[in-house]
Amino acid sequence: MVQDLGSFPRPVLAALTAAERLLTRRSGAGIVLADPEDLGGSDRSVVARARVARNPFSLPRTLVVKHYLGRPDPDRPDPFHYEVASCQLFTALPADSRPSPVLIAHDPQARLLVLEDLGRSSTLADKLFGPDPAAAQRCLLSWARALGRMQAATAGRENDFGALLRRLGERAWRDPMAEDARVALAGVAGLLEQQLGVVVPEAATVEAYETARLLGGTRYRAFSPSDTCPDNNLVTSRGVRFVDFEWGCFRDVALDAAYFRVPFPGCEASFALPPGMAESMLEAWRNEIAAVWPDLDEPERLDRRLLHAQLLWVWLCTWWLLPRISVRDKPVGQDATRSPRISTALGHYWREMARSAAAGGLPATAELGTAVADALGRRFPDAPGSLPVFPAFRSVA
Repeated sequence: MVQDLGSFPRPVLAALTAAERLLTRRSGAGIVLADPEDLGGSDRSVVARARVARNPFSLPRTLVVKHYLGRPDPDRPDPFHYEVASCQLFTALPADSRPSPVLIAHDPQARLLVLEDLGRSSTLADKLFGPDPAAAQRCLLSWARALGRMQAATAGRENDFGALLRRLGERAWRDPMAEDARVALAGVAGLLEQQLGVVVPEAATVEAYETARLLGGTRYRAFSPSDTCPDNNLVTSRGVRFVDFEWGCFRDVALDAAYFRVPFPGCEASFALPPGMAESMLEAWRNEIAAVWPDLDEPERLDRRLLHAQLLWVWLCTWWLLPRISVRDKPVGQDATRSPRISTALGHYWREMARSAAAGGLPATAELGTAVADALGRRFPDAPGSLPVFPAFRSVA
């Protein structure tokens, strides 16, 4: 029975009660949890921390419980299965290569996971919105290294991931972004003309379609959490750790490394990075993956793949975000204090894309990027003309 209930919401207490039953059944002796702490979650799940008050075995002193609410959509992959398979994959890795909490137990019927508690850690978002630019810079570099380390550790393990998903009842698995990306490639040209009056040259469409090769079975595939927004990365004493694997998948590593350039595409916290930061993050990431993919240490090859990944994300973010401002401009996320306006974010994406495309030999995309950014400025003249850097860097900008 969960102790020290206080005034906690019923879903939190239900999650911890289910965790007690699971741990008791698993150990054969009574496990009691106490001092619940609501860690938030989402509209799909409850996440809570609890102290193990009665522990006849060697359980950790505290645990984190994640309880999925409701039943899965029968026509879509079950995010619970993806999270369990991801955590199982990581738990089997050596401790120094493990990018996530250890999975202690799970119950498919109750749709429940019991995880290692990484402590009362700040998130990467906390650091980026905090007062210390040096700490924010260290955490961004740590995040880039952790991303590369995770990709290097999971290279060649896609079949293992597939086997884990099959054991949980998933017959097929794919990158959840890939389907949206293909739709975006087909639809963005029409959307830009309809919403902004920008006619996309055929050459720019051809250049964009070349990026679809990143969505297939390339030689550079590794695990991706899919959602690596700043809120889903914990800053611990062992470096940055990833959480939330509801859409975990295997995909080309350039698609996540392109987060340095866009940055954090489509995330609520999608502010700009200070000058030179993206290059430093790329170098930190490349040092971790070079031993696994030595040919990606060739600047020309890597730059081309990152350019295509950046372009794919810009088209996809346009497909996601532009329809949301067909009537009026609004923030990317619900909290306007922690999220830029959509027109400003998209303008930044396209303006940076124009610069990268001009340097990378995609002239039609360079021309299109400038046209889209200018059109957004004309459509929303009261919006900030440029995307601010993350708050941590504003005092030194």
